[in-house]
Amino acid sequence: MTARAGRYGARERGNASDAAGAVILAACAIWSLISAAGRETRPEGVLLALLAVAAGFACGRICGTLLPVATAAVAGVAALVLALVWRGGMPGATAAGDVAPGHTGAAAALLVLAAGAACCAAAAARRAPVRLALRLLALGAACAASALHSVAGFAMALGVLLSSLAAVRMRRRLLGLTGLALVTALVVGTSWAVAEDALPDGLMVSLEGQLTRNRVLLWQDAVDLAEDHPLLGIGPDRFAELSPTAQQTVRSDGKPHSAPLQQAAEQGIVGLALLGAAFGWLLYVLWRSPRGTAVVLTAGSALTALAALASVGNVLSFTPVTVGVGLLAGLASARQPIGDGTADTSRTDGAEDADRAACGTGTAAGRRPRVGRTPL
Repeated sequence: MTARAGRYGARERGNASDAAGAVILAACAIWSLISAAGRETRPEGVLLALLAVAAGFACGRICGTLLPVATAAVAGVAALVLALVWRGGMPGATAAGDVAPGHTGAAAALLVLAAGAACCAAAAARRAPVRLALRLLALGAACAASALHSVAGFAMALGVLLSSLAAVRMRRRLLGLTGLALVTALVVGTSWAVAEDALPDGLMVSLEGQLTRNRVLLWQDAVDLAEDHPLLGIGPDRFAELSPTAQQTVRSDGKPHSAPLQQAAEQGIVGLALLGAAFGWLLYVLWRSPRGTAVVLTAGSALTALAALASVGNVLSFTPVTVGVGLLAGLASARQPIGDGTADTSRTDGAEDADRAACGTGTAAGRRPRVGRTPL
């Protein structure tokens, strides 16, 4: 009776989070069409990205319910191979040149996804040798990022691995997910402050040296366009036409290399709010996930690393990355495998305690104490 009530409560919470996700993704699609109405725009890229996230999420949910460890391991290997094989240009890029600007960042994003998927599989695996092999795969992804000369990719993939090791000892997932949300907000706020030239001179010069002057100028153009068109924006995929820096840049892909700034410039404040709501929904899905806390926080750290890369690059312009985002979130929030009666002892966020109290479980309410025979 207790197990049935727990499964019913988890199913109800999962249905609520799925419904919220469907509403948010639909709102993102509708608003992109509204901001594109009456103008020479191309909303197909936004719609394709939304479709990729939804398809990856559905695939992750289905495969994660049937074969969670195997699916996550295969996803990690596939992302690693994809990042290494397409050195000449990532598939799904929108630039016209032979090698799309931002390819290194997209490869780093795939390697972060590989590390996250491998660590999620390791957290869900039961055998120690399998866990060790999967964590070595995550370490290999970090080393591959270093071989591609991506310092950010190496640091973030290694950070995902270390976060996975630390998450094994954590009991409260809400605190960890809140910290990840704050980190994401800090990165987005810093990028916006750089675009507004609102930081101290010394820090501004240091960050500009890391980001390059061209990228900072693109961000400033995005902020100017967002201020001139605060509600509807300039329309999807019109940044290249209205940005002076993009027009003067050789082999430009026509993007400001920052997802929040691009959203604000092309779809206004409403589009930016919907982008933030979509990321918040991913964290909410992880919080309500029936999976263990180690799996949830590992996936959350990988998604946070991807959000940081998207705040300073154009990684979301590559279809394999957007598919991987949905796939990882779906795997980490999938139902328990059919026939798996193992209880999740790592989830103690209060919802489980309330379920147990409502069902009257425990030694005080629903369990009869064992009476042993007194020795004669």
